[in-house]
Amino acid sequence: MVVRFWSAHTTELRYPQYLRHFNQRVLPLLRSKEGFLEARVLAQSDGVVVRFIVETLWYSLASIENFTGPDRESAVINEEALDLLTSYDHRVQHYEVTLREEHCEAATSA
Repeated sequence: MVVRFWSAHTTELRYPQYLRHFNQRVLPLLRSKEGFLEARVLAQSDGVVVRFIVETLWYSLASIENFTGPDRESAVINEEALDLLTSYDHRVQHYEVTLREEHCEAATSA
């Protein structure tokens, strides 16, 4: 498995719009790609600027290339998203998942 990281900045006011865009446009596109496994958006705000990272998990680098084309390090950003961002990475980073654990807490009854 491979994690793809991309980061950007926006304003506190525009961040909810970006999340709406991500839910309505980006996630359906990702779900349509073979090998896409999951996505997360991680955010940090100082009250004015929101810095965020989009983390997507893929089965393989080949799966990512199915999404990006041959230049898999190139960020994939549509015009609608560009209007919501104040800055963004033009290149992404990929990391191989070498250790992973999922922990699900069992529900306990009182």
